[in-house]
Amino acid sequence: MTAPYFTRDALEQAAALVHTQMPPTPQYAWPLLAEAAGCEVWVKHENHTPIGAFKVRGGITLIDWLRRTQPDVPGIVTATRGNHGQSQARAARAAGLTARVYVPHGNSVEKNAAMRAFGADLIEFGADFDTAREEAMRVAEAEGLFPVPPFHRELVRGVATYALEFFAAQPDLDAVYVPIGCGSGICGTIAARDALGLRTQVIGVVSENAQTAKLSVEAGRMVETETARTFADGMAVRIPVQEAFDIYSKGAERIVAVSEEEIAEAIRLYYTATHNLAEGAGAAALAALMQERDRMRGRRAGVILSGGNIDAGWFLGVMQGCPPKV
Repeated sequence: MTAPYFTRDALEQAAALVHTQMPPTPQYAWPLLAEAAGCEVWVKHENHTPIGAFKVRGGITLIDWLRRTQPDVPGIVTATRGNHGQSQARAARAAGLTARVYVPHGNSVEKNAAMRAFGADLIEFGADFDTAREEAMRVAEAEGLFPVPPFHRELVRGVATYALEFFAAQPDLDAVYVPIGCGSGICGTIAARDALGLRTQVIGVVSENAQTAKLSVEAGRMVETETARTFADGMAVRIPVQEAFDIYSKGAERIVAVSEEEIAEAIRLYYTATHNLAEGAGAAALAALMQERDRMRGRRAGVILSGGNIDAGWFLGVMQGCPPKV
């Protein structure tokens, strides 16, 4: 049997650190979601963090690790579609570090504003996340800044604390649906499940327009895609991460692809059933559960509402029945 990615003690230490800056997020079973899905549905509300998304946890743990292990580093550089950048800017600036953040052209206006408000030096570069990421890593090496990749062990240890909270509160879930971008969320969920010795199935979710993780698992090797054009920007990734793939390819039960229309319908359902905002990636897990409602009928399902940072114009369009075109 393969050893868990983290021990329970390592995750509990991470949770203790995270909880010095934010309380555990709630998990609720919403009756209107259960009515729609035909099963008990527990929502882990990662939209209720200091940045409105789960990524805040990884910023706390990674920057703490960086300050302890590399105290002379003057700052960080990273790439993002928004939530990871908010997390890193928030934690880095609080630690007295500079934070240079690369985003692709045409990135979310409101996420960009939030990153700047947290102190990021924001730079637009390239047509998509993966191009911005390559530039960020080049600049890190050239200028002596610490390169924060989209997937790092200390990031995952922090992110896994949401799953530790969720499984501690609801250890008997049959399945948990988790969106996949670069993979920190699903890998953290798998790590927490394994550290606690639970049997819960972890089901990954991708956009039909950004299927690199699903295609890679099906092929048994890393598969890049030419584009990743989805309004669920947190999942808009063309190039998989090897370390993440090594975990979710073995630890996930399956990976489900959802359409832009299914994601938009899940955003509407979250609003009408719970009055919570969900961005595209945040609604993807519920979209997958709704797609699989016959399979899950009568069971106990968890869904990760990973973030609620959707631009106002996009949200209004979704509520009017028009998924954003990207």
